[in-house]
Formats: sequence, C-alpha cells, structure tokens
Amino acid sequence: MKGYFIRSSRVTPSIYFNPTKGIFDMRGKSSPENPLAFYNYVLESLDSYAESGTASMTANLAFEYFNTSSSKCLYIFMKKLSKIDEMGKKVIINWYFEDGDEDMKEAGEDLCSFFDMEFNFMEIPEIKVLGEEKQSA
Repeated sequence: MKGYFIRSSRVTPSIYFNPTKGIFDMRGKSSPENPLAFYNYVLESLDSYAESGTASMTANLAFEYFNTSSSKCLYIFMKKLSKIDEMGKKVIINWYFEDGDEDMKEAGEDLCSFFDMEFNFMEIPEIKVLGEEKQSA
C-alpha cells in the first residue's frame, strides 16, 4: 500500500497519508462541490489500510472550515477509523482548532461523541496547511 499527498486548494484540504508510519494528516478548508467525489479515494485507502496497515494510526485533523456536505464525509471517515480501531489497530485522533474557534472545537466534540476512540483536542494559534509555501508543516 502506497502513501499519498494531496495539495490543498481553495475548497479542499491538504491530505497526507503515510500507511507505513501510520500517519494521516488532513488540514485546511473543505467545501468542494461534490465532497463524495473528492473523499472517495481517501475512504478507499482506509479500507486498504484496515486490511494491511500498521498496528496503530494517528490521524491529525485541522480544519479552518468545512461545509455541511463535507461533514457527512468526515463522519464516514471517522466511522472507517472506528472500525480500524475495533479491529485491534489503535487509532488516535488529534483534533486541532484555532485559538478561540469554539465552532470547530464543538464540531470535533460532536464527531467524537459518536465513536469510542482516543480523541485529543488541541487549541493552536493558526492552522498551517501542508504544501503552502508561506507556512511550514
């Protein structure tokens, strides 16, 4: 199984997945016109990871914004992570949100309430999107 990096756009987050190290990182904005089309590859890669991935995974999620239709995809994403966790592969979710962004913190808490996985909530000064020249990872 190969990893991948998807550069962010105006309406899609950056996504970095390294299945060998068990690292998944998604950050930025998510408001694509057809989120299922955008997230389909990500969701399929989690199915492959479930079959042959490492014994543990850390998912770092840092959103500046996501729209309602993206939230459905994030729920499906979390559901797949939960199934991986239930298979005995430890999954840790690190949910990052900007200082004072109570809406994004609550969005993470809402998602957390549906699943029995380790969730860590981390308030940070600024969301730094992978692949942007002005910002570091």
